[in-house]
Amino acid sequence: MNKHKSLLTVDALSVSFTMESGTVDAVKSMSFTLEKGQTLALVGESGSGKSVTSSAVMGLLPKNARVSPTSKIWFQGTELLALPDKKLRQFRGGKIGMIFQEPMTSLNPYMPVGEQVAEAIRCHRNLSMKAAMEETLALFERVHLPDPRKRLRHYPHEFSGGQLQRIMIAMALANKPDLLIADEPTTALDVTVQAEVLALLKEIQAEMGMAILFITHDLGVVRHFADDVVVMCKGEVVETGSVEKVFHQPENPYTRMLLDAEPKPAVRDDNSTSPLILQAEDVRVNYVLKSNWLGQPTEYLEAVKGISLQLRQGETLGIVGESGSGKSTLGRALMQLLPSTGDIAFEGKNMNQMTASERFELKRHMQMVFQDPFGSLSPRMTVGDIITEPLTVFTKMTRAERMQKARQVLHEVRLDPHSINRYPHEFSGGQRQRIAIARALIFEPKFILLDEPTSALDRSVQLTVLDLLKDIQRKHNIGFLFISHDLAVVRAISDHVMVMQRGEVVEQGTPDQIFDHPQQAYTQRLISACMLIEDAA
Repeated sequence: MNKHKSLLTVDALSVSFTMESGTVDAVKSMSFTLEKGQTLALVGESGSGKSVTSSAVMGLLPKNARVSPTSKIWFQGTELLALPDKKLRQFRGGKIGMIFQEPMTSLNPYMPVGEQVAEAIRCHRNLSMKAAMEETLALFERVHLPDPRKRLRHYPHEFSGGQLQRIMIAMALANKPDLLIADEPTTALDVTVQAEVLALLKEIQAEMGMAILFITHDLGVVRHFADDVVVMCKGEVVETGSVEKVFHQPENPYTRMLLDAEPKPAVRDDNSTSPLILQAEDVRVNYVLKSNWLGQPTEYLEAVKGISLQLRQGETLGIVGESGSGKSTLGRALMQLLPSTGDIAFEGKNMNQMTASERFELKRHMQMVFQDPFGSLSPRMTVGDIITEPLTVFTKMTRAERMQKARQVLHEVRLDPHSINRYPHEFSGGQRQRIAIARALIFEPKFILLDEPTSALDRSVQLTVLDLLKDIQRKHNIGFLFISHDLAVVRAISDHVMVMQRGEVVEQGTPDQIFDHPQQAYTQRLISACMLIEDAA
């Protein structure tokens, strides 16, 4: 294919990073072409070089990155790597749009989201602010953002993870690009919204003739969405071809391993006689939406509406539901991170009646893994210091002892134990999530709240992490509250499942009852959307 006729041609791309420990080759002589209207998926595990490739196309590589002089990236006949930054900015956001993996770190926390999308429009087109805001409203409606006109004035922290990702998709499509680079665009979305967004992207692609470079670790989405596939492993291309060929006749063992990596329901232990570790009765959480001039609340949003639950030692309770259903809000209320009404008891003792010292000691036994690993890891601390920070508060271990413990936990979550002196920004999204899990596990607590702990992980790594969590749970009798939109993962790890919608529990039972014999229409819709993504060819 002539590089000047193809929409995008990547020719012998090699990218390395200069680190304190030496040079790391992230992408090794990678080549592919992308035609107008085509969807090409880059697939591989975290650290395979997928996101580095997309960053190179956008000219967004960090300062310590080095692109080989023999590398070429042609877009519509223009060699992007040869352009000065000022000219490259004309392509970014205009002819080439990008949806980033972590929306919270990509949006300005000090600006309303409507203004941010309007700003992206005005950077490339001579429009008034009013006209740009009207276009932004239309985009918000198109990506199914709830109450779009009202949400124009809201800030990023006022949205759920899935809603933030929809805003990022709206921003990427704002200037009708010829090429859309989608870096894990559905990672933070629940299955129903994921299916809607994929259908939306396909619809817009058909209208505009837009090409899509789709980067993901979710092979179910690739099978449903892409035309062709490039499989990457450790910076190299190991297999290419049509979706039909790669999925039905994979030639490389690595590709076969990726296709076989699907969470399977496990044999569950009987914990019905185990002591209760966590109890909640009629828990309610309200958010203040409006206040009068005296600062008194006048309008509320009831995010959690009288939920009760029980969790026994060694048991896992899975909570599923769409973005905005109240899953994470409930979890934060149980962890005492949000004010709530109702009774919450840990090991039989009401938290509202605990003394200050008892509350402090409780932190040792209750840990949490947050949904956004980048936001929960300090960029100024090394991985070793991040993981061992709890040990400095509750133990008298020496630094050498703490670092040795950190190496052991990193090894358990399949990260290089020698990476304790590196910083969070030096890791991929999936690797950062494993660091967050390691930090929660280092204390061997009695209870762990896992809020979307595997959403950023590849399927093969998900299996490893799920097995790790199960092993640790059996060994130490830990109770897990597992919040996720990934139904396959929830089924694989949970003893009981609660389905939430708009702050309420609509259905609960064993995984077999919920997934094989759902009673409520909402649960049936969630499962149907999941099957659509997994089974579509």
